[in-house]
Amino acid sequence: MAWYPGAQRMELQPESDAQPTIRPTQFIVHSIVAPWSPRRTYEYWRDSTNLESHFGLGYDGDLAQYIGTETRADANAAANRRPDGTGAVSIETASNTAASDPWTAQQVEQLIRLGVWLHQQHKLPLRICRTHDDPGYGYHRLHSQWAVSGTACPGDARVRQFREVVFPGIVARATGQTSTAPKEDDMAAVDVWAYKNTKIETRDAYEILRSTNRTVEALRQQVTAQTAAIQAIAAQLGDDVDTDTVVAAVQQAIRDAVIRVDVDITGTQEA
Repeated sequence: MAWYPGAQRMELQPESDAQPTIRPTQFIVHSIVAPWSPRRTYEYWRDSTNLESHFGLGYDGDLAQYIGTETRADANAAANRRPDGTGAVSIETASNTAASDPWTAQQVEQLIRLGVWLHQQHKLPLRICRTHDDPGYGYHRLHSQWAVSGTACPGDARVRQFREVVFPGIVARATGQTSTAPKEDDMAAVDVWAYKNTKIETRDAYEILRSTNRTVEALRQQVTAQTAAIQAIAAQLGDDVDTDTVVAAVQQAIRDAVIRVDVDITGTQEA
């Protein structure tokens, strides 16, 4: 049995020991039609069914292996019942309950890594399976012999990803054309500050920051003025003064507070 070092081992028994061996020649990807983690998938297969794949892949890229890749798994129908002993390695991937969503970036990356390992470990040829028993890579609905009664698995969005992203990524990485996803160049700071999201906000980042600073300083002035007013009122309580005197004291306290804040900010006192 072969175990992929990039996956957590969650061995299913008795299937892992009891099922016949195969010589892997294909890799077939599935959607499980549930947003399950690999652990949840393992528990489901362990407790309630004898239909399983070799691997389970969660939305976040968490990957588990349930059966060695040289042991038959039952998720591919006739792909694992060939007279010559060949068979398919299969993986179930988390999806929504309609199997209509695309793979996440983490899922795509794990599929590529696993696909490369299968090429290196089992010499799978770097091509999409041309027939149901042709060695290579495929997805569940690619050939009718891979399903008991027909299937749309893994869904239209993921079929496109398989053909346009996943399989080309396996080929590129396996042949040394690229080892990792290309990194974008860092954006210059001047470009960061000049960025404008024209659909939401037309000001650049620097102007938004300046506006925020002005708002904060205005609030600071307001709070300082209110504090001074409260102190002025408190100072008049209990004194034998009329209302006009209290109002005048409060107004003067506010004016003095605003002037003090303005001097702190600008360094000059405005007339």
